[in-house]
Amino acid sequence: MTLPRFYPIFDSADWLARMLPLGVKLVQLRVKDRPLPETRAEICRARDLCRAAGAALVVNDHWQLAIEAGCDWLHLGQEDLDTADLPAIRTAGLRLGISTHDEAELARALALRPDYIALGPVWPTILKQMQWHRQGVEKLTDWKARIGGIPLIAIGGLTPDRAAMAFAAGADVVSMVTDITLNPDPQARVRSWLEVTA
Repeated sequence: MTLPRFYPIFDSADWLARMLPLGVKLVQLRVKDRPLPETRAEICRARDLCRAAGAALVVNDHWQLAIEAGCDWLHLGQEDLDTADLPAIRTAGLRLGISTHDEAELARALALRPDYIALGPVWPTILKQMQWHRQGVEKLTDWKARIGGIPLIAIGGLTPDRAAMAFAAGADVVSMVTDITLNPDPQARVRSWLEVTA
């Protein structure tokens, strides 16, 4: 499977409405700490925006809502795997991406035959406190050798300037959050990303 090489992550459908018209074709919606009806509405709006734009939407964490909304992709972190109903997710036809950070997590992810594997943080990240401070591009090379044809997503501290290093090390796709959302001109930043990942 070939995925678009640019994979931004946003916390609301409003971001998608702004960024999809620029040519984004793969995007994750990561809604945290919001009431269930709001989260459901965000997912449904994001689904409709992505379908209209010919883009793939990946729903983070909320597997029941992703199934309910008829979405195509789901991303689960390691903690989410503990509680998710994986047979129900597969029965619904959802493609699955999984976060990994260490050997045990990679083994667990591979056993589930995911549609992509994410490794991070490749560089230090300000998004959230993590016990892993920096995986480094060398680990991308190692992970890619182990997972073969499964797409490998690099995440954590990515910038347009670092994208080439991630790709050279073995990443198939680069993913980011704050490099866009905290940028003074997010649209211009997305255009820069689209250029370096074309």
